[in-house]
Amino acid sequence: MRFLKHFKIIIPILFLSFLVSCNKDNSAAMAKADPTITVRLVDAPGDYDAVNINIQDVMIKMDDDSDSESGWMSLDVNPETVNLLDFTGGFNKVLVERFPIPVGTLSQMRLVLGDGNTIEMRNENDESMTYDLKTPSAQQSGLKLKVDAEIEQGFTYDFVIDFNVEKSIVHAGNSGNIILKPVLNVSAEASSGIIEGTVSPADVPAMASVLVDDMGDDDPSNDFVISAYTDENGAFALWGVPAGTYDVMVTPTDENSDYSGGSASDVVVTNGEITTIAEPIEMMLKPATITGTVSGLAAGVKATITINDADNTSVETDDSGVYEITDIAPGDYTVTIIAEGYVSQDFNVTLDPDETETLDATLVAQ
Repeated sequence: MRFLKHFKIIIPILFLSFLVSCNKDNSAAMAKADPTITVRLVDAPGDYDAVNINIQDVMIKMDDDSDSESGWMSLDVNPETVNLLDFTGGFNKVLVERFPIPVGTLSQMRLVLGDGNTIEMRNENDESMTYDLKTPSAQQSGLKLKVDAEIEQGFTYDFVIDFNVEKSIVHAGNSGNIILKPVLNVSAEASSGIIEGTVSPADVPAMASVLVDDMGDDDPSNDFVISAYTDENGAFALWGVPAGTYDVMVTPTDENSDYSGGSASDVVVTNGEITTIAEPIEMMLKPATITGTVSGLAAGVKATITINDADNTSVETDDSGVYEITDIAPGDYTVTIIAEGYVSQDFNVTLDPDETETLDATLVAQ
């Protein structure tokens, strides 16, 4: 494995003004190997019934830490109102999931809010009351978080926006206003790795793939496949693979190919690293079949058919004298047919990939 830069950035940000903090390709130019971003929202506990925030979008700015309003890229969040207190104790809200972004420095992130933000809290009679959180228009344009994270090709990155409710809500004296001075932490780390390998034969165009169980459960609807084509040298790279252990499957792109595919088992992926499969993944030739009918046998007599493969595979005929040998590697073989009390017969056969060879015989009594 080659270790790539793995970072974790924690930046506390204190806004002194009122407000709150706390998929999918929008660019045809994005390639499969581009990095992707996931943004999650979490919250530290607070002594309130609810803090409801209208989230409109998450935006990022690449390679630009200026205050300019140009250069922001939308991550296409579905606008919705969320209760921040639902995302404590290990729960989180996924705002953006595996959205493709350019390579470079992710300089800033912006959380864009809408109207209708409220807080629910108990009054002196222990009754739950709802209060408006008025959001200045300047803040609605987006809470800016300075990130400065290096984004490298092929990886998936998780960003977590942590909103501390308890430290952020201020009761403004006798005015009755409830002011939010959000304290936010943003952290980021590479949340995927890359699998590199080769296939043999290298000149057979193929596709490599892994099945990712995204939620770690038995529901196949949560699973997805990451795949890549081999190049002219038989090499491939699977980008954005979450940490875990995988079986890498290789199949020819031409379904009429002589090859049926191959696999590499127990390939371990670590976030922020490249895992290289040491040996080429061998694609096996499609197996052949020998079938036929042995006649001339008395009632109740069965013949045995043996092929001189590595296992000296043998089968018996059924009551009608029919037999079949499957999953034979292509090549040259001698097939021997014997039955007790009969003269045996030998046949030389050459089996091609995916061929079914019909070999009938009539045995003569000794």
